[in-house]
Amino acid sequence: MLKIPDDKLKEILIADGILESNRFDVAIQEGKRMGRGAAEILLEDNIITEEYYQAALSKFYGIERANLGDRQIDESALRLLSEETAREKGAIVFGKESDGTLLVALEDPSDLVTISFLESRLKTKIKTFLASKDDFNRGLAFYGKRVSEDFAKTIQENIEASLQSKISEKEATEAAKDLPIVALTDNLLSYALSLRSSDIHLEVLEDEVLVRFRIDGILHEIMRIKKEVHAALSARFKLLSGLKLDEHFKPQDGRFRYRTASETIDVRVSILPTFYGEKVEMRLLASVDRPLSFEEMGVFPDVVKTLRENIAKTYGMVLITGPTGSGKTTTLYAVMNVINKTEVNIVTIEDPIEYSMKYVNQTQVNEMAGITFGAGLRSILRQDPNVIMVGEIRDEETAEISVQAALTGHLVLSSLHTNDAPTAVPRLFDLKVEPFLVAAVLNAIMAQRLVRKICMTCIASYKVAPEMKASIEHQLGMLKLNRELKIPSTLFKGKGCPACNHTGYRSRMGIHEILNITEEIRQYIVTPTFTLDGLRELARKHGYITMFEDGLRKVERGMTTLEEVLRVIRE
Repeated sequence: MLKIPDDKLKEILIADGILESNRFDVAIQEGKRMGRGAAEILLEDNIITEEYYQAALSKFYGIERANLGDRQIDESALRLLSEETAREKGAIVFGKESDGTLLVALEDPSDLVTISFLESRLKTKIKTFLASKDDFNRGLAFYGKRVSEDFAKTIQENIEASLQSKISEKEATEAAKDLPIVALTDNLLSYALSLRSSDIHLEVLEDEVLVRFRIDGILHEIMRIKKEVHAALSARFKLLSGLKLDEHFKPQDGRFRYRTASETIDVRVSILPTFYGEKVEMRLLASVDRPLSFEEMGVFPDVVKTLRENIAKTYGMVLITGPTGSGKTTTLYAVMNVINKTEVNIVTIEDPIEYSMKYVNQTQVNEMAGITFGAGLRSILRQDPNVIMVGEIRDEETAEISVQAALTGHLVLSSLHTNDAPTAVPRLFDLKVEPFLVAAVLNAIMAQRLVRKICMTCIASYKVAPEMKASIEHQLGMLKLNRELKIPSTLFKGKGCPACNHTGYRSRMGIHEILNITEEIRQYIVTPTFTLDGLRELARKHGYITMFEDGLRKVERGMTTLEEVLRVIRE
């Protein structure tokens, strides 16, 4: 990827008044320790923005930016290059000039070898532009529609080949290794990845198998396949994940690693016996090169400020709350990434370890080996940690040890399953943590949900009709909010396009609320008259903003839709 040399970047930033020389030197040293460039460190710490850095790259190298969000991508030109080659070379062909010259967005426009390769492959001259990550992802999204059609056809061909080889009559081990079944499992996994799915569900019905993918948090029916293939398909996924092929009446859990030409993912497999046969659920955990920043997750500056103030403390507890699948672990990794410094010893106990972090000591829960959250925590306390990350507080033992750790000079990061931030306080009471201890250890509680983002390729504004406004106000009234909220006269939505599979949405971000535990709130927690409603009322006096209100702010900015916010808040 194109980069500005550190010494030149330093000159640019100092000349622009962005930072002082000593702050840049700190970024260089931190980058060397983490095996990364100074620019990456400055981007993560929000010293500079991605927009600023792209503009600086463009000016330094004298290369025009692609800005594919503001251009119409010519699909006929795009498909002159295969998706595999586009990913491999970091190149998106997005247009053609009258003389036949192709317009190509490149992640590294200075790579003469790639440029020469593309001119040879495309058999014409190319004009290069600087592509940001958003530009590159936007271009890749346009491959989706054709890929879906190709995969659907290929999968059907492999199903027919499986039936012709009488795969249902073979032993499980033999069937799992049969070539059509091997191809079918590869096709299903590749198809799911092409659609950006997080989960694959194979559900056995009375006379067929339903295949559903979870995309941006929503389950979509993808296809139905003949039941005769199911036993071999299930056996194949068991074989890959090291499970017992002859066990059909007990739940099983395993995992395996799947590699494509462009990425490697971990697949967590869960097998569950159901009335008509075994249901297979697979969670696709794509490997990432770094944890997301708060801004990339959609956390607004006021929430980031409060969160950063509380994780800068050397002791106490910061909790992230929300239901399963709301991105709590991603937020915990983002927090650890901020405090991952040379002088800080971070130790974790997780189930599972979803991302490997350099210089963080990560421990995987393994109940068969006696490593539970509680037992792991006791061992961690003997490792002289500054920061302890507990993947989830599930029981009284884990809660007790976590609280004691927070009281004895450690910063404890963890998650709880509660619907909002204030509810975490009575939840700790339920886990037998005394109110005076809860008041003493809590620094902040952040709650979150994930909403789908409006597709930036097909975003459009529209005026809110009076009847729609009345309907929305009625829905808001059902939420029983404490304050009146005004509906904007103009809202945004995605019209639907190939880039978003015609859903109007692409990718997800969080809506958040954070409860800062002030001295007044601490005193209220220990009062005999404590109530959850009283806590919420007191929190509002200290600037507490609900997730719904945070969602409305993002609706007004055209980041998501009101329907999305209402959907996740109701859930």
